[in-house]
Amino acid sequence: MVNEQMMDRVFQALSDTTRRQMVARMAVAGLTIAQLASAFPMSMPAVLKHVTVLEQAGLVTTMKVGRTRICHLRKEGLEEAAVWMERYTKHWESALDRLQALLESEGEKS
Repeated sequence: MVNEQMMDRVFQALSDTTRRQMVARMAVAGLTIAQLASAFPMSMPAVLKHVTVLEQAGLVTTMKVGRTRICHLRKEGLEEAAVWMERYTKHWESALDRLQALLESEGEKS
């Protein structure tokens, strides 16, 4: 069963271009906050706020190693969103297949 509150957080987190770019960068490898920040023209506190939103959505985990925080993508957070979207993809594909069949049968009658 999909946790609706968590789905709200995931889609809200992914609605922002900067956060989607951060997720894409972390998909390759874990990054320190400084490495993540280097790709964006914003302050370190702004980067930390974005990371916090991703963390609260369950998309990212951070681990403190000494004075450095390392960010890792959590595939489970994205998988739950993908399952949710897949359910609707199947629904719409089925509806479009039925519409196509109807249109083809109407075309044969003409």
